[in-house]
Amino acid sequence: MIKTRNLKKIYTTEEVETSALDNINFEVKPGEFVSIMGPSGCGKSTLLNVIGMLDNPSGGEYFFLEQEISKFSERQRANLRKHNIGFVFQSFNLIDELTVFENVELPLLYQKVSPAARKKKVTEVLERMQIMHRKSHFPQQLSGGQQQRVAVARALVGNPKLILADEPTGNLDSTHGEEVMNLLSGLNEAGTTIIMVTHSPAYAEYGNRVVHLFDGHIVTENMKTQFHI
Repeated sequence: MIKTRNLKKIYTTEEVETSALDNINFEVKPGEFVSIMGPSGCGKSTLLNVIGMLDNPSGGEYFFLEQEISKFSERQRANLRKHNIGFVFQSFNLIDELTVFENVELPLLYQKVSPAARKKKVTEVLERMQIMHRKSHFPQQLSGGQQQRVAVARALVGNPKLILADEPTGNLDSTHGEEVMNLLSGLNEAGTTIIMVTHSPAYAEYGNRVVHLFDGHIVTENMKTQFHI
C-alpha cells in the first residue's frame, strides 16, 4: 500500500535548515497496524503528514497504491487523499458550529455523495461507534472520549483504505484512551490499515509493528504479530 525510498523533508528559513526526515525507507502492507514512536521533534508527525499527502516531501520517492505521488499537484493529492485516507487527530479537529451528524457528514460533502447516501452512511457509522444518540449535540457538549469517537466516525465514513492517527489518545484519560485503542484495533481486525503515532509504549503494543524514529531516521522496527488481511 505504502512505500518510501530515501524520503526526505527539509524545512528552510532564512537562518536555518532543518532536516525533519532523512532517507526514510518505509513500507506498509494492506491490513497492517503500524505504531510509530520516538521523542518529540523526531519527525513522527511530519512522516504522517507526508504519508497522508498533507505535505510534500523534499526528496526521495513516495508510492501510494503503486502510484509514485511525490510530484503530484495539490489537486491530484487531494483527490487521492479524500477517497482513500481517514485522519484522526489528538485535538479531535471537530467544528464547534456543526452537530455530531454534520461533522461526520463533512467528508462525504467533499466527495459529492448524494444526500440520501450521506444520511445512510453517517447513520451507519454513528451506530457503529455507539454515538448515534448524540447526533444532534455539538462538540462542546461531549466528553473527550465522545469527541474522539466522533472523530473516528468522521475518519471512517468514507470507508477509507487507510487511517492515519496522530496521538489519538493524547488528550484522553486512560479509560477513554483504551476505549479509542480498542476501536482502532477492531477496525484493523476488520481489514482497515492503520498507521498511528503515539508516545505510549502500552498503546504502541496494539500495533503489529512498532517503528522507532530518532532525529528523522528510522532506528528500529519491531514486528509484533501477524497482521490481518
